[in-house]
Amino acid sequence: MGVETFEAIRKRVREEPFANKMGMDLADLGAGYSLVKMKFTREMENIFGMAHGGAIFALIDEAFETASNSHGTMAVALNMNITYMASPSPGDVLVAEAKEINRTNRTASYYITVRSSDDTLLAACQALVYRKKEALPFLPEKG
Repeated sequence: MGVETFEAIRKRVREEPFANKMGMDLADLGAGYSLVKMKFTREMENIFGMAHGGAIFALIDEAFETASNSHGTMAVALNMNITYMASPSPGDVLVAEAKEINRTNRTASYYITVRSSDDTLLAACQALVYRKKEALPFLPEKG
């Protein structure tokens, strides 16, 4: 698949309403790998003035989604186990990095971390996808 698949995913992320609303930027994409950035804003705070877990989860999920679909095969989440370790400071640029740790024809496992601007580990996630048999529906047709 390679470059053609990566470019199709990049285009879809640029057009994705939720990613745009959250200010997410797909900074890097490779086979089984993704790096997504997002600025932590006041709108992402919880009742304590800290980062809402849902905001960090959303960033993790975007990195997971793009890494797991990078092979050109539709992949859908089965399980995500997240540990929150720290909260970022206002204005921090958060970086989620997803790395594929195992892939079979039917499933794939990923390890995803979120770090703050000063490289503090904010969250870690182990995630599992089911790999469907069909190609991504937005890939350019061959032929």
